[in-house]
Amino acid sequence: MSKDPACPKCTAEFTYADRDLWICPSCGHEWSQNSQNAVADVFIDDSAILDANGNVLVDGDTVTVIKELKIKGSSSAVKVGTKVKNIRLTDGNDGHNIACRIDGLGAINLKSEFVRKA
Repeated sequence: MSKDPACPKCTAEFTYADRDLWICPSCGHEWSQNSQNAVADVFIDDSAILDANGNVLVDGDTVTVIKELKIKGSSSAVKVGTKVKNIRLTDGNDGHNIACRIDGLGAINLKSEFVRKA
């Protein structure tokens, strides 16, 4: 019987393999099976801004909108598949944590849960 590695984040022993990742169901941490030292994997801190797929976003990234977003106070909307280049991450108290400029609409704030990294 093969011994699955313990989670490097919470040390739980109930990990399982999914493709090329080890996954811990206790804390949700994922790490590569190919890494020689699982403790050396990069941890995502709690203040990191993640897209809809769980990828970490940074200033200057290009993202794609995954849901049609109606603009409050306007009859226009941001369509699905709209590419937004050179985003700027903000600390929005209302959940809008991406500031960007979209051609045809101008400056707008988006929620990271409605975009994916391109």
